[in-house]
Amino acid sequence: MPERLPSHVSAHRCEEQNRIAFGTGGWRALIGEGFTLLNVRRLAQALANEIARQRSKSRGVLIGFDRRFLSRQAAEAAAEVFAGNQIPAILLTEDAPTPLITYSTALRGAAYGLAFTASHNRPEWNGLKVFRTDGSLLLDQETSSIETEANALSVGDVFAYDLDPALRAGLVQRRDFTNEYVDAVESLIDLQAIRKARLKLIVDLMYGVGQLTLGIVLTEARCRVTFLHERHNPLFGGRSPAPDPDALRLLSATMRDDGCDLGLAMDGDADRIAIVDESGDYISVNDVLLLLYWYLHEVRGERGAVVRNLATTHLLDRLAHRFGETCYEVPVGFKHVVAAMVEHDAVLGGESSGGLTIRGHILGKDGIFACALVVEMLAKTGQKISQLRECVYSLTGRLYQDEESIPATPEMRAAIPRRLREAPGNRIGSYPVLKISQIDGTKLYLENDNWALLRFSGTEPVLRLAVEADTSEKAAELLQWLRQFVEA
Repeated sequence: MPERLPSHVSAHRCEEQNRIAFGTGGWRALIGEGFTLLNVRRLAQALANEIARQRSKSRGVLIGFDRRFLSRQAAEAAAEVFAGNQIPAILLTEDAPTPLITYSTALRGAAYGLAFTASHNRPEWNGLKVFRTDGSLLLDQETSSIETEANALSVGDVFAYDLDPALRAGLVQRRDFTNEYVDAVESLIDLQAIRKARLKLIVDLMYGVGQLTLGIVLTEARCRVTFLHERHNPLFGGRSPAPDPDALRLLSATMRDDGCDLGLAMDGDADRIAIVDESGDYISVNDVLLLLYWYLHEVRGERGAVVRNLATTHLLDRLAHRFGETCYEVPVGFKHVVAAMVEHDAVLGGESSGGLTIRGHILGKDGIFACALVVEMLAKTGQKISQLRECVYSLTGRLYQDEESIPATPEMRAAIPRRLREAPGNRIGSYPVLKISQIDGTKLYLENDNWALLRFSGTEPVLRLAVEADTSEKAAELLQWLRQFVEA
């Protein structure tokens, strides 16, 4: 009997049918299968068609890219298509963080901003994030329309103008927005307070694009900074450029050896953050969000709600309640976080995967700014991360999260929701279920801010299981209960 292939092989084969499909964080696909220059050109043509329909050609587009294989070439191919459609394009001169592209799109008032990146996905993936004029990600109905049109286009439907003559004609211009973006970040950070603190930091760049911008900010704040994994490596050391605990072992070990105040990390396109404390211990992003909301509200005096996605800690709800504020829950996808922040004038929005922004900054997640804000928090409070965390826990109590990611096949996408519908919905073991939400996967709410969530990722072919409970033992029990729907 032939050996059974691992499920991720089936997932990749079925997911990639040479069709463009947007998820929660834009379009992502395997290089050479879904992510091809032909598909890049078809997608750029669909965007150009929409710009023409909106009569916004004069706004032009802004195009950036990260360090992944084919990112620069994809950006140039897209610029050629916009030039062929007589739409002015600004092409960034070098690889850049996604938040810089977000900021620059809004600064220029471009019809669209394009960032060629697959964010934290493994090296064999690439993709595209598309931003609106204000810098926010396209909403679901917009991406659905664009992908449908792009998939219907043939090679003959694409109009392109070679890059060199387009540059000479001025249809494409190369620009650098590093100074403008850094100025925007520094305008929201107390550099003088950081200078007085004389902090010693280590930053793991994970072979990504954050060194130039974050390096300028921290150097101008007079921090002593050591960078890890700063060189250009499109294979990201052979792993996903996601700042999770396993990937940050060198950062943690270096922290312990060098006696630094703080360790920081960002993902491949620098829109997500992770930190390790003064002892080299990984601090979950849930705790980072909790600390920053406390800091913004109690030290900076910024009043307002907080927004989180449904996979992020309910300790934010407890802290908001303690402050007399509201915590709003939204589906996964930072576009939903931003929309709720704007609607409710929230002071902070974030997600457990590492993305966050604050009121008054860009309408997208920003790892550069987030790193600077954490450093400011240490400087102004004069405390270590471990001390600050215990202070906030004294206000909220503790909850414990556990999670698991399982390779997902198309068959699972049909079978698992059916199994959930057929299961009794009033209890998880001995724990009563207070309510069930299906706005994004299936989330079951229990007493005392405990919950269990099962949802399919919008960026990778995986099934996410996540739980939060009063104790780590209860969290493990809830996670085991969720596994029955996968293993059935």
